[in-house]
Amino acid sequence: MSSDDPVLVFDGVCVLCNRSVQFVLRHDRARRFRFATNESASGRALMIRHGLDPAAPVSVLLVEDGRAHVESAAVVRVLAGFGGGWRIAAATLHLVPTAIRDHAYRYVARHRYRWFGRREVCWLPDPRDAGRFLP
Repeated sequence: MSSDDPVLVFDGVCVLCNRSVQFVLRHDRARRFRFATNESASGRALMIRHGLDPAAPVSVLLVEDGRAHVESAAVVRVLAGFGGGWRIAAATLHLVPTAIRDHAYRYVARHRYRWFGRREVCWLPDPRDAGRFLP
């Protein structure tokens, strides 16, 4: 993995967030995405570097080419990064105004613990993917 690869920072105790990361792991055939939890030193440092408060984290931050993408923009960029038909899905989502996408994203993010639950400890990846996770 290159230090230039995109990094997805996610809420490590959120069940929905963990399932989303598992989705990315399954569909990222080029293995270009790396991961860090909000709770990790790397995740916290990335949040601070991009002007986000680690004490009140967004549920996802994508750092790609030195730029931060949050909320629905991060989701759209991840989907586009898969290539193939996923680029069409990303382009379709991109047609929806950002304000509407972000409103829907924030609504789900605000209710994610109640609807999907939270873990007492962070989920551990499969050993073959462990190198993609930052400490």
